[in-house]
Amino acid sequence: MRGAASSLAGRVDAIVIGASAGGVEALSILFPALPASLAAPVFVVLHLPRERPSLLVEIFQPKCALPIHEAEDKEPVEAGVVYFAPPDYHLLVDEGPRIALSTEAAVHYSRPSIDVLFESAADRFGARLLAVVLTGASEDGAAGAAAVQRAGGITLVQQPEGAQSPRMPQAALRLTEPTHVLALPAMAALLGTLAPAKAATR
Repeated sequence: MRGAASSLAGRVDAIVIGASAGGVEALSILFPALPASLAAPVFVVLHLPRERPSLLVEIFQPKCALPIHEAEDKEPVEAGVVYFAPPDYHLLVDEGPRIALSTEAAVHYSRPSIDVLFESAADRFGARLLAVVLTGASEDGAAGAAAVQRAGGITLVQQPEGAQSPRMPQAALRLTEPTHVLALPAMAALLGTLAPAKAATR
């Protein structure tokens, strides 16, 4: 495990993020750090009750400089867009790249599953993928992070000590040796280096 890198600029073609219990609070710290000039898509699985409509776009759009929407099956992936998995659907990245939604069986009792997203994105983006495992009360995401690691991608795991629910980060730490294990403020600072700052205008 290493400390924070000075910059991720130029190293990442796509980002995947997984969270469960405590995820809304964690993402509220990370999303404002994403640069408006980010040239990579961001795919997010946040475990939600299946029977309720998602309000994630309404919650997070005011906090993020990038457009956010709920992923739709077969839509082309665009750089600089945040895609949330809809409730009760697995979110995958297919050839193209395009979004794929699936109603296959739950993984770790969850659909959408973080593992399913991470593994499909690792197949698609390989070493140019950045995976982020945040707070959560299940072990979803650990196997997916391991798949990203095997593909040569970058893995960030939230420090369990600061997580609202430490089980998910702890599971990822047991199964992988992440590139970085960081508290949320340091993780936000690192994500802020994903694209160079725009030059100041005179």
